[in-house]
Amino acid sequence: MMKQHTIKKPTTVRGVGLHTGKEVVFTFNPAPVDHGYKFKRLDLEGHPVLNADVNRVVSTQRGTTIKSGSAEVYTVEHVLSALSGLGIDNVLMELDGPEVPILDGSAMPFVQALNKAGVEEQDAEREYFIVQEPIHYKDEKTGAELLALPHDGFEVIAMIDFNSNVLGQQYSHLNGTTDYAIEIAPCRTFVFLHELEFLFEQNLIKGGDLDNAIVIVDRKVNQDELDRIAEKLGKPSVTVDQEVGILNTIKLHYKNEPARHKLLDVLGDIALLGHRIKGKIVATKPGHRANVEFTRILKKRYQEQKKLRGKPHYDPDKEPLFDVVQIARWLPHRYPFLLVDKIIELTDNYVVGVKNVSFNEEFFQGHFPNNPVMPGVLQIEAMAQTGGMLVLSTVEDPGNWDTYFLKIENAKFKHKVVPGDTVVFKLELMAPIRRGICQMLGTAYVGNKIVSEAELTAQIVKRS
Repeated sequence: MMKQHTIKKPTTVRGVGLHTGKEVVFTFNPAPVDHGYKFKRLDLEGHPVLNADVNRVVSTQRGTTIKSGSAEVYTVEHVLSALSGLGIDNVLMELDGPEVPILDGSAMPFVQALNKAGVEEQDAEREYFIVQEPIHYKDEKTGAELLALPHDGFEVIAMIDFNSNVLGQQYSHLNGTTDYAIEIAPCRTFVFLHELEFLFEQNLIKGGDLDNAIVIVDRKVNQDELDRIAEKLGKPSVTVDQEVGILNTIKLHYKNEPARHKLLDVLGDIALLGHRIKGKIVATKPGHRANVEFTRILKKRYQEQKKLRGKPHYDPDKEPLFDVVQIARWLPHRYPFLLVDKIIELTDNYVVGVKNVSFNEEFFQGHFPNNPVMPGVLQIEAMAQTGGMLVLSTVEDPGNWDTYFLKIENAKFKHKVVPGDTVVFKLELMAPIRRGICQMLGTAYVGNKIVSEAELTAQIVKRS
C-alpha cells in the first residue's frame, strides 16, 4: 500500500486507563492526507490537539506518554501499533480523559473497531524513511538494543530474555506476509508478579486487572502474598498455576505471546516517527524507553535524509553542460572572483554548479591563513553566480547582462568548507522570473552534508 490511508467513518471504544483507572470514551475519526496521528483531549479547555510525535514523549514508565503544553495522553503505544499494523496513516483520535483505554491489554479491540469503520485509500503518496545504512542504539543500563538495517520492505524482529525459567528466551517476527490482526494484535501486555506491588506503590496500574494483563509467576509465592495482591486488585482471591507460571491460569494466545506483545509495542513506539519505514528493525530486549530513544535517532536521520533528498548527483566523469571557459562567456566575473567551475544541470526551474576548492584560492591568504576556511559570503556569491546562469539562459545575448543582488534572507552556514572540498550548488526558483527579477533557494553540498543555504533575490540588467 503505497498510497496514504484513513478510515471511512468514525468508530468508538470505551474502557479504563491502565494507570489512571479513569473511564474514557475514545473515538477514531477520518483525517485528510498528511494529517498523521493526532490526539484531541475533549475534556480540557480548548480541546487541545497533540501530535503523535516522538519529540512529544515525556515519560516511558510502563507505557509511552506524550505531552503538549499542559495536555498529556498516556499509554499511546497499543493504539498506534494498531493503526500502523493496519496500514492507516491519517486519523484524529478524540478522548475525554488523560489515557488511552487499556481494554484487554492488547491492540485487538482497536483493530476490531478500525476494521468496523473500514479503511480507504487517499489520493496522496506515502512518504517513507528509507534506512540506507545500519542505525544502532543500545541502553547500557537495561541491555535493550535496537538496530535498523537496509531492507526492501518493512520487517521487525523482537527477541526477549528476562532470565526467567517460566518465560525463557522468546522470538517474534513480522514481515510482509504477517497478518498483523491475527498474529500480533491479540497479544496482551505482561508483568511479573514481583513487579505488581512496586507498581501499586508508584500509584500506577489503577486500571490493572487480570483481564487486561498476563501476570507471570516465576517464583514460589505464599498465600499471604496472594491475598495481598487479590485485595489490591479488588478480587476475592487469586491463584497460580505452578505448571505454566501464570496468575489465575490465563490461557496464552501463543506460546511466545510476550515476545509478540513486545513487537506490538515496538511498532507502536516507532510509529511516533510520523512516517513509514523501509527497513528491517531488530529489537533485543526492547522496552518503551529504548524504543523511544531509538525512534528519536530515526527521526534525526529522517530529517537529514529529507534535506538531502534534493541533493544533485555529481559524476566528475560526465561532460559538463558548461565548463569554466563557457561560464566566463556569460558571467562578467573573472579571477579571483569567478567562483563556479562547471554547470552540470540546467532546467527551467533549477541549475546545478560545481566549485572545486583549492588551497591556492586567493582568499585563503587573508582569511584564517593558518586555518583555511572558505568565507560564507563567498559561498553565497558562488550560489548567486550559479543561479545567474539559469536566469541568463532565459535571455538573448546572455553575455551582455549583469546580475545584481537585491536581497539575501535566511542564510545559514552549517559546516566549514576547506581546501580539497568539492562544493555542489543547487539553485531552485522560488517564483517565476519577472522583469529580470529572480528569487531562488540556494543549497550548497559537500558530499552528504549541507554546508550552507540561503534565499536569494537578484536582478539581471542589460548593459547599455
